[in-house]
Amino acid sequence: MSLVEIKKVETKKDLKTFIEFHYDLYEGNEYDVPNLYSDELNTLSPNKNAAFDFCEAQYFLAYKDGKVAGRVAAIINNKANEKWNKKSVRFGWIDFVDDIDVSRALLKAVEDYGKQKGMNEIAGPLGFTDMDPEGMLTWGFDKLGTMPTIYNYSYYPEHIEKLGGFEKDNDYVEYFLPVPDAIPERYSKLAEMVMNRYNLRIRKLTKKDVYEGGYGHKLFALINDTYTDLYGFVDLTEKQIDQYVKMYMPVVNLDFVTVIEDAGADNKMVGMGITIPSLSRALQKCHRGRLMPFGWWDVIRALKFNKTEGVDLLLMGVLPEYRAKGANALLFYDLIPRYQAAGIKWGESQVEMESNTGVQSQWGAFEPVNHKRRRCFRKSI
Repeated sequence: MSLVEIKKVETKKDLKTFIEFHYDLYEGNEYDVPNLYSDELNTLSPNKNAAFDFCEAQYFLAYKDGKVAGRVAAIINNKANEKWNKKSVRFGWIDFVDDIDVSRALLKAVEDYGKQKGMNEIAGPLGFTDMDPEGMLTWGFDKLGTMPTIYNYSYYPEHIEKLGGFEKDNDYVEYFLPVPDAIPERYSKLAEMVMNRYNLRIRKLTKKDVYEGGYGHKLFALINDTYTDLYGFVDLTEKQIDQYVKMYMPVVNLDFVTVIEDAGADNKMVGMGITIPSLSRALQKCHRGRLMPFGWWDVIRALKFNKTEGVDLLLMGVLPEYRAKGANALLFYDLIPRYQAAGIKWGESQVEMESNTGVQSQWGAFEPVNHKRRRCFRKSI
């Protein structure tokens, strides 16, 4: 039996190998949605990712028989540890061949790194922040992945189980949401009542609003207020918000972005929904995560011309005091007709905490199908 060798990622060439391994492992897989190489490089590079202001990380590659057999990132989010009173090292970007010796060696490397840094537990899969993909897929392996989430082979959670010591830290559910032929009466009546009773208004943004009116910043600032109690979340910094505005807003179709404002409180933003045309099929056509030479066209067709049948409900949030007023209904009151006009047939809810029944209840009128589940694991070290 050959031994597994663990090597630290120390050079640009090593980092390229780290990123490329996913493309090798999932080549030809019909469900995996590979990230763009440039996005992975930016996220994993300390000089390009604002999260490194409060995070530290080390990446590892596993070799067996002279070939790359796995990868993993060990991440310490000091800000999250302080908020949640933990000493946790995260494991993320974990991929491995179906060999228990490889997965064991990778997770041990993360544990050893964590111990060296004074940590007492390992948790994941998690990224640097809540804006990164999180949770290992445990059910729904025959469903198409999405850009914001992780797809993995079914043997991944089997390895975690066999290795022992890991327990559930958090479970997520994801829903497939057929777009109805008409706005459900429940939503239309509730939306109209809410607007009249509470003086709430729907606002559609322009590029000028986003960049000159400060709405790009307001959108992500609202995430801090609405996601604050979610598993592992820490507030986005001003530097991170600037980074996300520059990264995402230029490619977002603003027709699929809805803002809710309180006209009785100086047009305060109280809710928002950022949804994007599904890029799953387009990204599968980007050879090894590259837009060039031909992948860019499929991405543009999806983003700008809605040449896709689905949308990803990327970021949605309503301030707690307005959820009780039914303000969520305004998002779908505005978005459903826009989806219908664009030929969109379904939406994906993205990850939701299994325990977050309040969020899940809003899908009732859409005949939702829970088609994926995922889990974050934890182990004392």
